[in-house]
Amino acid sequence: MTNQTDQVLSSHTWLKSYYFTRFAVSAAWVLLAFAVARTIPPLAAIMLVAYPAWDALANFIDAQRTGGLNRNKTQLLNFIISVITTVAVAVAMGKSMNAVLAVFGVWAVLSGLFQLATAIRRWKSGAQWAMVLSGAQSALAGIFFVKMAGGAETIDITNVAPYAAFGAFYFLVSAVWLTVSDARRRPAQAVR
Repeated sequence: MTNQTDQVLSSHTWLKSYYFTRFAVSAAWVLLAFAVARTIPPLAAIMLVAYPAWDALANFIDAQRTGGLNRNKTQLLNFIISVITTVAVAVAMGKSMNAVLAVFGVWAVLSGLFQLATAIRRWKSGAQWAMVLSGAQSALAGIFFVKMAGGAETIDITNVAPYAAFGAFYFLVSAVWLTVSDARRRPAQAVR
């Protein structure tokens, strides 16, 4: 294998691990939200605060693995907005679930745009088309959340869970896409 191929495979190894982990955590969050948290408000509150906190941590770790926060400005911004959102969700919990959903909406718009920008920057890494779709869909979902938060509908954790489910799906698609891409690349390199 060439050095360039080795670098691509090394980059893919990290991204596959990262995307599979993001999928697993998001999928577990969604299952817990629908199965248990919707009937246990204290658990739902903890999960709603933990969701942006996890996103902040994941962005921080990914940026550190790929050159640091100074080199990855979109992830730095995503990290910052996710930390702020974690605090804002905790504060909004004292007001209403509509306030929580509004905070999630603003966060979904901003983090979606930062995710989209990160995916465009990483385009050559492969499988970023799913992350572009995920970022765009996140931004659109955020607008929907803000609109819904202003209505009279009863809001609970299950209003956020489908958003997390779509995120999990896109992370899984990217991880599988990179896995298949790497599997195809290895035999092609072995022939050379």
